Amino acid sequence: MSQMMSSWQVATAAEAIAAAQFARFGCQVSIQYGANQPEYDLMIDSNGRMLKISVKGSQDGAWGLTQSWLKNKDYHGAADTWLRRNKPQTAICLVQFKGVDDDQLPRVYLAWPTEILTMLKSARGNKGNTILYEKHKWGPRAAGAGTTEQIPDEWKFTRLRLKTLLSANANS
Repeated sequence: MSQMMSSWQVATAAEAIAAAQFARFGCQVSIQYGANQPEYDLMIDSNGRMLKISVKGSQDGAWGLTQSWLKNKDYHGAADTWLRRNKPQTAICLVQFKGVDDDQLPRVYLAWPTEILTMLKSARGNKGNTILYEKHKWGPRAAGAGTTEQIPDEWKFTRLRLKTLLSANANS
């Protein structure tokens, strides 16, 4: 397995992998370059249906999404603030490098912000969390003891998942 990347390298690699996957599935891809672009990183077009994409990369099995808005241990409030700061029709593309050998592609997922919000709020036995885990089982002393969090299989970046998001965006 490859050595750890800097946060810049993770973000850059994640965006490149996401752009390549959208292109592989027949989409036209426009990329915003530069640090900290507002709202989205990629704009895709598939047969006249457009979708903005915000890409989040990780190499540790989780994506820290809402810790900037956590106040007084109000995990649900932090998740609500995160949702307000993300446009509802901008899809989130999650790219995971943990456990990926150099000759493999990272695991990639697509989700709406509202789907991520639901996962964040249901974490740790519905106490909420600032971190979205790809797969994590809480130990016996944790707030969510005995529960396992996992990205739903239907979020896997497949042609069907992409078609579903594009169709939902076209109907909104």
